[in-house]
Amino acid sequence: MNPVSIRQLNQQLVAPQFSDPAEVVGRMGAMQAQEYRMMRWAVAMRTRRPSSKAFKRAFDCGRIIRLHLMRGTWQLVSADDYWPMINLFGPKAVAVTKGWMSSNKISISDDELLRVRDILAQTAADYSVYDASQFRGGGATKQDFVRALEEKGMQMDDHRLSYHIRMAEMSGILCSGELLPTKATYALTADKVKQTAKMDRDEALMLFTRKYFQSRQPATLEDFVWWSGLNISDCRKGITLMGDTLHMEKWQGREFYLTDDCRTRGFRRGKFLLIPPYDEYLIGYKSREVVLPEEHRHHAHNNSGIFQPIIAHDGTICGNWAPFKKECQVRFFDDEFGEEDVKEAWLAYKGFCVS
Repeated sequence: MNPVSIRQLNQQLVAPQFSDPAEVVGRMGAMQAQEYRMMRWAVAMRTRRPSSKAFKRAFDCGRIIRLHLMRGTWQLVSADDYWPMINLFGPKAVAVTKGWMSSNKISISDDELLRVRDILAQTAADYSVYDASQFRGGGATKQDFVRALEEKGMQMDDHRLSYHIRMAEMSGILCSGELLPTKATYALTADKVKQTAKMDRDEALMLFTRKYFQSRQPATLEDFVWWSGLNISDCRKGITLMGDTLHMEKWQGREFYLTDDCRTRGFRRGKFLLIPPYDEYLIGYKSREVVLPEEHRHHAHNNSGIFQPIIAHDGTICGNWAPFKKECQVRFFDDEFGEEDVKEAWLAYKGFCVS
């Protein structure tokens, strides 16, 4: 087993199978979306023809949704998966967020939570534009929420308001509005995301267990626990529910799981990838040492959860790049490679930015 090449293939980073950004998000189950600008490249680089306009269309019409969910952090999910994910991951995410609030000595009563939630929902609805068939644009910004609260006689600092917004997202009240260049907007979920038939918990758990391993294999149980934010007992149950469609292989003394339809062909040697910060290629695992040499770990992320833009060669992390510079700027961990080696990847990225 070559876990590096297999991860690239199943993460759609090499020989991507999809043209539609929403199909990529659906295949991945959820994608970290911490960096508002770079989440677009994280999705687009997994399509056959990366296009910022194609991502914006899918985002604005609600086929791709951004919200706080798993592990209490920003995620992209598909509209088809939105409600099952809210039901499966929402309760744990709310509990995690309440724990953070307690550690920051922030207490929000149920009365305050409901009152503010109503104001946020009404404001989001007021700032959005719809027609009979689809969401067309608009959405409230955090500044709009501040003004609406002030009109109701409620003064609130940014930290407290952020918790209110997160709780509304994880409860299925708010989701992403129109995609703006640098500023997040919020829409009323009931108007933007069609309600789907409710899955029972085991059905949802099996679905997202499959999505995780299908798109990130080979991966360990610990990887799945980390990514999902669920209890280890839930993750073990999800693996059990997969039955014979999931099998285990050992690599360097560790147990990795793969699906019965694992992609193993199509790996292209010599390929460089310019990977955004917080990308699933690293953040989707605890076993990051598979692709990231331990001696270079501090160049990719620190212990506080801050991730950097990285370069991969044949799947192994070998340097950093600067996505917001006009010209290509790279720094490799050793002298084996130079700027000319990533020229093709840089041109693909710049082409995405204007397409």
